[in-house]
Amino acid sequence: MLSLTEILSLAVMTVALGYIFSGFIKKPRGPFEIEKRFSLDDLWFAAIVSAPAVILHEFGHKFVAMAMGYTATFHVYWFGLGLGVVLKLISSPFLILAPAFVSIPAGVSAFEGFFIAFAGPLVNLLLFFASWYVLKYHKVSHKVAVGLAISKKLNLFLFIFNMIPFPPLDGYHVFTNLLGMF
Repeated sequence: MLSLTEILSLAVMTVALGYIFSGFIKKPRGPFEIEKRFSLDDLWFAAIVSAPAVILHEFGHKFVAMAMGYTATFHVYWFGLGLGVVLKLISSPFLILAPAFVSIPAGVSAFEGFFIAFAGPLVNLLLFFASWYVLKYHKVSHKVAVGLAISKKLNLFLFIFNMIPFPPLDGYHVFTNLLGMF
């Protein structure tokens, strides 16, 4: 299912995402806690909130491709992840990040390609609705509510962004495969 390389890549990417987002996603503090410039608690909280959006997105592609009988491999896109780390290191006010992708062999039909490409953004949309549902209908702690609210926004952003129909984004593959079916 997952190779050792994929598992190690997921671990490295999770820590890197935690570091990158730790400036944007901060662990809720108590009234007497002092905010530090860098905090392992913020890194951990940011990783818990951001990594599932990225990892589950890529797993959507991987597992749908595998269900269709294709070999699919998760890869960290080292340049894209490294760019995010560098922008964090220089305290950039904006974020450019392309942390990972799933490779699938050639020969996928337009029908299959449509579903494989749409699977990642669909996962983000489902995570958005799951966060929304829990926040609306369940009582959770303040810390969990903050994490879910950020997760909701992040997953909606990732869905919308990834559905832009320009290469190499998923939306391009969704729409070109959709057009290829007709």
